[in-house]
Amino acid sequence: MAEEYVIEMNHIRKEFPGIVANDDITLQLKKGEIHALLGENGAGKSTLMSVLFGLYQPEDGEIKKDGKVVEINDPNDATALGIGMVHQHFKLVDVFTVLDNIILGAETTGALGWLKKKESREKVIELSKKYGLNVDVDAKVEDITVGMQQRVEILKMLYRDNDILIFDEPTAVLTPQEIDELMEIMRGFAKEGKSILFISHKLNEIMAVSDRVTVLRKGKYIGTVNTKDTNKQELSNMMVGRPVQLEITKDEAKVSDVVLEVRDLSVPSKIHKGDAVKNVSFDVRKGEIVCIAGIDGNGQSELIYGVTGIRKPDNGTVTVNGEDITKSTVRHKMEVMSHIPEDRHKHGLVLPFTLEQNMVLQRYREKDFQNHGFIKFDAVREYADKLIKDYDVRSGQGAITTSASMSGGNQQKAIIARELDRDKDLIVAVQPTRGLDVGAIEHIHRQLISERDKGKAVLLVSLELEEVMGLSDRILVMYEGEIVGELFPKETSAEELGLYMSGAKRQERRA
Repeated sequence: MAEEYVIEMNHIRKEFPGIVANDDITLQLKKGEIHALLGENGAGKSTLMSVLFGLYQPEDGEIKKDGKVVEINDPNDATALGIGMVHQHFKLVDVFTVLDNIILGAETTGALGWLKKKESREKVIELSKKYGLNVDVDAKVEDITVGMQQRVEILKMLYRDNDILIFDEPTAVLTPQEIDELMEIMRGFAKEGKSILFISHKLNEIMAVSDRVTVLRKGKYIGTVNTKDTNKQELSNMMVGRPVQLEITKDEAKVSDVVLEVRDLSVPSKIHKGDAVKNVSFDVRKGEIVCIAGIDGNGQSELIYGVTGIRKPDNGTVTVNGEDITKSTVRHKMEVMSHIPEDRHKHGLVLPFTLEQNMVLQRYREKDFQNHGFIKFDAVREYADKLIKDYDVRSGQGAITTSASMSGGNQQKAIIARELDRDKDLIVAVQPTRGLDVGAIEHIHRQLISERDKGKAVLLVSLELEEVMGLSDRILVMYEGEIVGELFPKETSAEELGLYMSGAKRQERRA
């Protein structure tokens, strides 16, 4: 019966230059269910949800709410219909407080247009307590963690009394603990009768929290299944169109000379007056993957900033292949290492640039790509085309696609292609598989293991416990800016690793 569906998207078609993002897709959401939308990077998931939220207008198809056809021309129409969306890249104003962000565009005003903040504040605090979101309404958004920013986005939906909630890759930037908390929050919403559309690549989460799963591949509808009747392997095959190896396999590490040597490094914090990294020392050798593990916000980001030159250390030294680069320019540091950064938008890509321009960002000065200061555009195009093909970077117009218009996962693949192809002895990879689907994750893991086997030194930062345990040869655990443990995956367990990450256990380490 059609009435059981609170939302129906029938035969939706959405095109962009050079690409059909949604090709005749039908999606039906029941009241009170958590419905997962699964697909590779660039499969059309975010586009489909943006059509439902009024950000895009489809070329064909119709949307029904409670059995009646509705017009959704913009997000205000969607909000009026009770549809809310938490975007993959949050839509928040950094310099505003949490409260101001939540009420922005839905302010309560008095007779003369004066803001009635007291009522809004009370409503937000009440919602925050009711759903266990625990946000500080007076904090500035730029000063709170990514997990808290996501809670602010959720409160924005609740404040507007939305009962159809769209979560676009909600766990891509969260710690394992925050993910568990979010899952509980989502289950609570469903129990209350709210209907949730949940975009994800992470099969564990989909199996744990969803009632049904709809799979898209390359813009086409593949099928909808009940979660209890399927498994991770079946879903990954539907999503990628081939069997995917979900376990990481690798040979024993053949370790040789030290490539990266970090001694007594301290890096200042942006949030408080002290140091975010406190006198940290470690080495990374050729032929090994060393992983920095820890709960987000324990100094991993600042450590990498100090090593790569994004932030100036207070003291300590960073040496690569015997050369002290602590005080070198950022350009020189980038000449001795490859860096896959944590924030692909801030530090990885120039978003208004084309894909081919981004592919040669660090190499355009080389003889292959310039002659007396003039760029060899044909050589740049040829090089970009090769990387796009080798790393399966999907974009509407190939090398001339603007980076900003690509899906998050394909932006990530572009950065990885550029950095690994530079062939440096040291690879610094921070959350390299964040926001990627199982097929792409499998590919990136193989690439990093292959680089290790070629004798490269890989420094990895990951919040994914499975990735930490599966990829690394050695694990350094960070807690409150210090390295509190050095563990070997074969000799430890996820539980023990968790104890170090939470600060419950620590080792005395000598450099």
